This record gives sequence, structure tokens and C-alpha cells, in this order.
Amino acid sequence: MEKGIARYLFELGQLKRVKRSGWWVAGVDQPESVADHSFRCAAIAYVLAELEGANPERAATIALFHDTGETRVNDQHRVGKSYVEWSGAEEKVVEDQLGRLPAGLRKKLRELYSESVAKDSLEARIAKDADRLECLIQAREYEDRGHHATREWIENALGDIETESAKKIAAECSSANPVDWHLPD
Repeated sequence: MEKGIARYLFELGQLKRVKRSGWWVAGVDQPESVADHSFRCAAIAYVLAELEGANPERAATIALFHDTGETRVNDQHRVGKSYVEWSGAEEKVVEDQLGRLPAGLRKKLRELYSESVAKDSLEARIAKDADRLECLIQAREYEDRGHHATREWIENALGDIETESAKKIAAECSSANPVDWHLPD
């Protein structure tokens, strides 16, 4: 049992080395890792869930684990996905990953992943909005550093976000200066 858990935890560490590939299309040479993305995504999900009156722990947990399949298949940009049959690949990876965990833990993580994919709960929709909002924020940071092709990511995220709280925060983030967070209001 502990061996399977240890292997799973080591595998999750791979996400620190998997780069978010879409940013290369926008000219970003050293994009964030999937782990970088997942951390801020989980924090955003927690905040959004609080604002939306949902369960913040559940929303954050869904967001935290939403990209674990990328340890084995990497982060594939939509351009690459158009050339390869991608349907079900991450789900298969997640099922393989969870297979080495104790039954109770496996069941809980499988439920979280299924909920994330189905988006059949407010917490899952919030986690998806957090994913989009994190992408928007990262795009805005890259845009501020001179990568103007990331504006497409910002506009796409603005159009896809569903919850009211996320829409309002996204509108602010889409034009805010990403480096003035330390200044007094």
C-alpha cells in the first residue's frame, strides 16, 4: 500500500517539470509548469467557492487534481490535439494512477476526477472557472512581459467563464497591472 502511495506522490512531482505547452505557441520560451498552474488554480477555486457560496475545500481539491493525467501524456495544446486521437487519454492515465492506491483513497480521487470531467456540481464548475481564470491571469502576466499573442487566451477565457464572481474578477484581471499587487489601494 505505502509503495503505491509513494509512487503516486513521486509521479505527481513530474508536474513540476511538465511545461504548459500552449504558451510556446504565444512565444513564451519558459512557460509555467502544470504544477505552477495547478497550485494557483486551486487557490482561485477556493476563493471563488467562498464568493459563490459553495464548498471551498471541495472546489479547491477538484482544481488541485484536475491535471494529474498530464504526468504521463504532458500538456497538449489544442493545435497538437487536432492531429492525435486524444479522447479519453487523460482519463485512462488517471485510472492507471489511481489503481495503485488504497481502495478508499482511490474511490475519493476517482469521484473528484469524475465530478471535474462531468462538471455536474457547482464546485466542479467553479474549479473549471478557476482553471480558465488562472489561464487568463497567466496570459495577462505574459502579455505584460511583451508576449502580446497571449491576448487571445485572455479573450477566450473571458468568453468561457460562467460564474458571476469569476466573471467580475476576470474583467478586473484582464486589464490590471500584474506587478502592482504590492502597492496600497
